[in-house]
Amino acid sequence: MLARNKIIFFCLLSVLFIGCDRFTKQLAKDHLMNAPVLSYFHDTFVLEYAENTGAALSLGDNLPKTANFILLSILPLGLMVGLFVYFIKHRRQMSVTKTTALAMIFSGGLGNLIDRIFFDRHVTDFINIGIQNLRTGIFNVADMCVTFGVIILFFCLRSEDKNKQPEAETEPQTTPTEA
Repeated sequence: MLARNKIIFFCLLSVLFIGCDRFTKQLAKDHLMNAPVLSYFHDTFVLEYAENTGAALSLGDNLPKTANFILLSILPLGLMVGLFVYFIKHRRQMSVTKTTALAMIFSGGLGNLIDRIFFDRHVTDFINIGIQNLRTGIFNVADMCVTFGVIILFFCLRSEDKNKQPEAETEPQTTPTEA
C-alpha cells in the first residue's frame, strides 16, 4: 500500500471507529439512561448506563477538576498527537495490520477525549461482560478499540521481533584427529 494511501486508510478507520463510538454512546444515552439494566445470556452481557469522570475503573475520579483535566484530557491528547506523528513518520514500513492497530488506539483515545472535553469530563459507559462475580468494569466502544488495538499491536510487534532475530549460525563441528 502506498504511503499516502496508508494515511487515508488510517484516517478513514479513525472516522469509522469514532463514529461507531459516538453512535453507540448516543444510543446508550437515549435508551439506557434512567432505564432498568438490560441483561442477556444469564447476565453474561449487561447493558447499563454509567458516566465516568475518571479513567478505567473510575481511577482518578476524585482528583481535583484541574488535575483531572491535565491527567485525563491534556496528557492523553498529547499521547494521541504523538501516536499520529509516529504513524506519519513510520507509515512506509508499517503493515496494514499495524496501521489498523494504531488507528484503533488513536480513535479509541480520541473517542473518550471527545466526551471528556465536550461533556465536562463525563465519559459514557454502558457495556459490562462477565460470568457471575467475575466481571469487567463498565466500558464503551472507544475502550474496546484501545484494548483490541493494543492486543493487535502486541502481536504485530512480537511477530516483527521473531522475524528480526537472526537464526543461530551453526559452525561445522570438527572432531579432533586422533594421533
